[in-house]
Amino acid sequence: MRRVATAVVLALAASAAAGCDWPRDAAGTLGDVRGGVLRVGATASPPWVSLSGDSAGGSVGGAEARLVERLADRLDARVEWVRGTESELMAALRERVLDLVVGGLDAEAPWTREASLTRPYVRMRTVVAVPAGVPVPADLTGVPVAVEAGTADVAALADEGARPILVAEVTGRERTPVVVEEWQVAALGLRRTATDLARHDHVWAVPLGENGWQVEVERFLLDLSHDEVARLLAREAAG
Repeated sequence: MRRVATAVVLALAASAAAGCDWPRDAAGTLGDVRGGVLRVGATASPPWVSLSGDSAGGSVGGAEARLVERLADRLDARVEWVRGTESELMAALRERVLDLVVGGLDAEAPWTREASLTRPYVRMRTVVAVPAGVPVPADLTGVPVAVEAGTADVAALADEGARPILVAEVTGRERTPVVVEEWQVAALGLRRTATDLARHDHVWAVPLGENGWQVEVERFLLDLSHDEVARLLAREAAG
């Protein structure tokens, strides 16, 4: 056992002496991005990522676009945006045409054959909250709750026994409890109830095998606090 341990130590020392870096990128992404170009795929998912205009002259905004710009500044890189659907961008990532994909991606996203997902950097919950002057219900059974139409939250509310009231957008001026994302609670002046309907662990996607690059991206993301991301989302949503 002692001989094995000694051999491992010697191997590590030899690697360090040779100037080897670990973990390594299969295609050298981190080295290419640092001081160069960061090619980022962006898919619409406001306020995480918002797209305006056409693909040729449009702009990319949203909370994660701002974070990508911070990462690029840290690496002295220029961001080159590519817009598309998740499936289009993940295919490009698999072929290493892109270095990164963002767009409100969930850790449960089914892209593990095309991409490597970072560790979740923030967890955001979908919650039931109440506007000012509306009492906090002890139980949601039979309670009317405003919820954005066409979302999975409608079914989740029904499972809680509530009576969904479908609206185009929750404004915080309703006279009933409402369903919002966790980051909207403070921005809309709401009070949170004890009911959470869902949770989402957010990630970014990088090419498979680019381990050094992934470590660099995760190091940046995991330095972010939950409150910092929530404030950024609220600011981007407010325009």
